[in-house]
Amino acid sequence: MKIANRPIGADHPPYVVAEISGNHNGQIERARALISEAARAGADAVKLQTYRPDTITLDSDAEGFVIRGGLWDGRRLYDLYAEAHMPWDWHAPLFDHARAEGITIFSSPFDNTAVDLLEDLGAPAYKIASFEAVDLPLIRYAASTGKPMIISTGMADAEEIHEAIAAAREGGCRELAVLHCVSGYPAPAGDYNLRTIPDMIARFGLVTGLSDHTLDNTTAIAAVAVGASIIEKHVTMDRTGGGPDDSFSLEPPELAALCHSARTAWEALGRVDYGTKSSERGNVTFRRSLYFVKPLKAGDVITPDAIRSVRPGLGAAPRHYDAIIGKRVRVDITADSPVRLDQIDS
Repeated sequence: MKIANRPIGADHPPYVVAEISGNHNGQIERARALISEAARAGADAVKLQTYRPDTITLDSDAEGFVIRGGLWDGRRLYDLYAEAHMPWDWHAPLFDHARAEGITIFSSPFDNTAVDLLEDLGAPAYKIASFEAVDLPLIRYAASTGKPMIISTGMADAEEIHEAIAAAREGGCRELAVLHCVSGYPAPAGDYNLRTIPDMIARFGLVTGLSDHTLDNTTAIAAVAVGASIIEKHVTMDRTGGGPDDSFSLEPPELAALCHSARTAWEALGRVDYGTKSSERGNVTFRRSLYFVKPLKAGDVITPDAIRSVRPGLGAAPRHYDAIIGKRVRVDITADSPVRLDQIDS
């Protein structure tokens, strides 16, 4: 899979996506600053969310349209989305700004008109949010662009994930990834069950990553160790800024730490290798080996008090100890000299 010519998968460093969501707090300059900070931190991409309150919900006070409990308790859905949404006339200048900063930018569309807007802007990929993973018509429409797609799977069961993947394929998507996700804000690390990631890789056969809503980087870094090739995290300029998603987002220094640590974790995975590593080569001589600890004459029998396993490693390996005891030396031996097998009768 590739997004904007950047390969993504197990053989490549994790692809880090900085999610702005509603953390612009109603200020386009804040959105610009977040894009700049994401680029400076080393993220591969920055992601927006493209909707208007009327394309995602109804302007209603009826049951179900007012949130009960959690981070946004008491808020009307319409009012929350009106506050959090990215104004559509911001999209073009933010896309231009990201390109000037050298960072990939794409978005999550929440209806077909959002896809149309993003197509006009030349979006290189599409992200389907967890709550929209059951909106199969939307998935098909986004897939019909032929662009790479990423689908978050929070709240979706295995059957629903299969359905979302099938819809993407039916729509024409050929480059597809799925993200393991817990749609809690914030989500406790214990809910993530990261062993699900290798199961998803085996079950769905797709590039797989993590959309992380925990409060630190530990879960995301651990996800890399079990196979995550994409890491998505919300970012903010100030976690106490009062925005709808600020409280569970990373500040710029934390994002930079995530980019560095996730890539270090990937490098540490490496490959199966039992050989001597480059950083070890100078220390091989300090392993144990066999040394004569007393002088011997040619023909003398080697007794247990004549040799020891000590450092450095310039003599025969200690595994030869038992075979050497009781043998005769062929030449005169000086004390504190390494044992060489050619000095001993076979």
